Parts: sequence; C-alpha cells; structure tokens
Amino acid sequence: MKKISLTLLTLIIFPFYAGQIILAQDNSTVRKNYKFLVDGEDLTYVVRFGPIELGEVRVKIQNVIKENNHKYFFTIGYIDSYSGVPFVDLHQIYESKFDTTYYPVFFRGTIKDEEDTTYTEYHFDKKNMKVRVIKGNRSSEDIWIDSTGKMESFYQDGLSLFYYARMKLGKNHSENIPCFVAEKKEKTLINFHNEPEGVSIDAVDYDIDCIHLDGNTDFVSIFGLTGYFEGWFSNDEASIPIVAKMKVIIGNITLELKKWKRTGWNPPVYKN
Repeated sequence: MKKISLTLLTLIIFPFYAGQIILAQDNSTVRKNYKFLVDGEDLTYVVRFGPIELGEVRVKIQNVIKENNHKYFFTIGYIDSYSGVPFVDLHQIYESKFDTTYYPVFFRGTIKDEEDTTYTEYHFDKKNMKVRVIKGNRSSEDIWIDSTGKMESFYQDGLSLFYYARMKLGKNHSENIPCFVAEKKEKTLINFHNEPEGVSIDAVDYDIDCIHLDGNTDFVSIFGLTGYFEGWFSNDEASIPIVAKMKVIIGNITLELKKWKRTGWNPPVYKN
C-alpha cells in the first residue's frame, strides 16, 4: 500500500483541497461582519480514522493588517500526521492572504517529506483578472512551473475558504459552487442549516450548541475524496468548526476540535 498523503486542512469544513482546488463564487450574499476573524485565533483538530488517531490540523489567523487602505487577513494552516501511524507521513503548511471580500491575493502550499520540500504558489491579480501559478522544489531550488493565466471569476483557495464557510453560516440556503480541479470544471453542492444541535467532543464535558452544514461532491479529488460530507460549527458569533465527517478512499474520517486559543471564547452550551 502506498504512503497516503491526506490533505486534511480543508476537510475541517468540507472537501476542497488547499492548493489543488480553486472555487469560483458569487460573494454577494456574504455577511459584512468580520467579528469572528480575531487576530491570533488558533484552532487545533485531531483527525481520526475510526478509533485510530492519524494526526492533527492547526489553523491560525497570524495577522490582520491594513495595506493601501485595504484590510488583509494572513492565515496559516499546519497538517501533521502522528509519528508511527502506518502508511501516513504527512507534513504540510498552507498560507493564505485575503481581503474583506474573502477573495485571496496570495496562496502558498508547502509539502515536506524526508527528501524534499515542494511548494505551490498562487498570485491572484484581481484587477487584471489573472493568476500566476508557481510550482517548485525549495530544497533543490528548481522551478517546474511559472505561468500566468486568465481568471474567469474571482477565486478562493482552500485556506481562505475555511473562513468563507464560517461566515456563510446562520441562514438556511444552498450553494452549487463551481470548482476548478486539475484544469477541469466541476461542481459541489453545499447546504447551510440554522437549526441548533447538540454536539459532544472530548475537550469539554457538555454538549456544544452547534449549527450544521452538509453537501455532496460529484467528482473524485486527489485522495479519492468524493460524495457526502458534513460539519458542525459553534452556534455563536465565532462560528468555530467543532466536528467534521467525510468519506475518503480508506473509509470515513472525523475531525474534532481538540484545543483552541481565542480571547474570551469557550464552546457555547447546548440548551435543549
């Protein structure tokens, strides 16, 4: 069996792979409320395959700054498998810089293994509707691809999408989102719900007040992820992802909030 490379970061929300899938979307329904984007927010998730803990995903808002009268959010995600887990040796870093429209201006994905450190960068030029793609090997300083193409629409990268999904919560609606996967156009249906649900995790001794999303992909992604997925978010202003479930090639995977750093926040108590 080949070594499995799980790109787990965007599985926290739903199966869009950072650095592999770009989403085109209409941002007209986005809430103009950025209170949940707190500088320094730091979330860590444990990834489980049945009873087996595969690793952790950590997502952080590194910085919030103003440049040329525009506000930008610098975010970073770390994906690391646990030592000794069979067939899994994964160490990846994802970075995204996006503005208050949630459209990124820069994305970088870095993959580390025993021999090399490879990377993919997207430089989004929204004014001229172009995107520059750079791929290379940081260890050898080789560059495999450096090309610029036209953008048919504004796009999301996998990490900025993590925050976009949180912002869209709280209203019953569905979105059929166009996806660009390996130069092919696909679609993913996402259903947002607003009915409160109680969710239990190991990190707290009470049920958490959550709201739910689910959806379906009609394509197979780089790890064989396809079909139905769902996630639960805190039913409050923070909209913190609490649990996610999805189907991948080896079976069903669950991500669960393990620890967090966010001033003044704890998971809200579910009151039935």
